[in-house]
Amino acid sequence: MFSFFRKKSAPEPEVAQPQAPEAVESKGSWLDRLKSGLSKTSSSLTTLFVGAKIDDALYEELETALLMSDAGVNATQSLLDALKQKVKEERLTEAEQVKAALRTLLLDMLTPLEKPFELGRHQPLVMMIAGVNGVGKTTTIGKLAKHLQAHGQSVLLAAGDTFRAAAREQLSAWGERNNVTVISQVSGDPAAVAFDAVQSARARGIDVVMVDTAGRLPSQLHLMEELKKVKRVIGKGADTAPQEVLLVIDGNTGQNALAQVQAFDEALGLTGLIITKLDGTAKGGVLAAIARTRPVPVYFIGVGEKIEDLQPFKAEEFVDALLS
Repeated sequence: MFSFFRKKSAPEPEVAQPQAPEAVESKGSWLDRLKSGLSKTSSSLTTLFVGAKIDDALYEELETALLMSDAGVNATQSLLDALKQKVKEERLTEAEQVKAALRTLLLDMLTPLEKPFELGRHQPLVMMIAGVNGVGKTTTIGKLAKHLQAHGQSVLLAAGDTFRAAAREQLSAWGERNNVTVISQVSGDPAAVAFDAVQSARARGIDVVMVDTAGRLPSQLHLMEELKKVKRVIGKGADTAPQEVLLVIDGNTGQNALAQVQAFDEALGLTGLIITKLDGTAKGGVLAAIARTRPVPVYFIGVGEKIEDLQPFKAEEFVDALLS
């Protein structure tokens, strides 16, 4: 399995080591799953350039394909304007040249979203994780806990979704599977659970605390106020905490995902995103919409239910999967 995180302030520069055969196989398997997950958008984009003429009809078809991929109006118009300019300036005459130009522009747009997740910055590192119901938030927390442990980090989970017994039970199941302590209360105050978890982590020398929160729609203003309270109380438990405020979003929800990013960012000040369920039905273009409208870093993307199906976001891998 290839590296998921980056340690901060290493005393000497890291030297790239040859990958073991199983690591190369894992990498190839991941890229195959990513391509499969984005195949719906990929097929729409790539077929446009087969034997195509460079004319208005091509641009119109490309505009439709981008909009259908959930790229949004702003990102689509920006890409088309830049592409037309590039075709003109570089005097491109072949469809494959235009496709390569589109790849370059998409890469330029998405690369700013790519950011490694750094460990060792704080003791403990406190992560507050939000998202609406059904996005795979609790499962994502379980996967992250497993990967953190694989990188030598001790982990503690806080079951901040105190309203749903199923959520507490699911998080507890992940805790048992990973041999991780879970702090929870039945029908308790979510902020109190988060505070207790941070205090427990500090007393026990735990490296990372992940605070699950109740799923809610950004339109539920009273619940968004509760999230703000949880964040404030976490800050009372440890200076500068939470250092990471992550939003988990479903890659299938299109422009609604962008609305969620905007609402949660305004309420909480997001530090990163995790995109889940890029599993064949997702369109993928929403990352372009996010990059253009609200460029919050995308730490991880997920293409399935397995532990290894959640990996760091790499712009080049993502763009190549879209245009392969």
